[in-house]
Amino acid sequence: MTAATDELLTVPEVMIRLKLGRSTIYDLIRSRRLVSIKVGRARRIPRSSLRDFIADQIAEAA
Repeated sequence: MTAATDELLTVPEVMIRLKLGRSTIYDLIRSRRLVSIKVGRARRIPRSSLRDFIADQIAEAA
């Protein structure tokens, strides 16, 4: 795996990391709370976007 592909996560990888279901991840993407890009027909979430999402959730909970 190259450094560039290591920075892009698949929806199933994000599901595992957040312990959330597929529809919830797509809802977060649709609501723009989780930034994603399309590569061809595939949806990818930058690792930095996931980190930002988690940090925002922690800040909201505090």
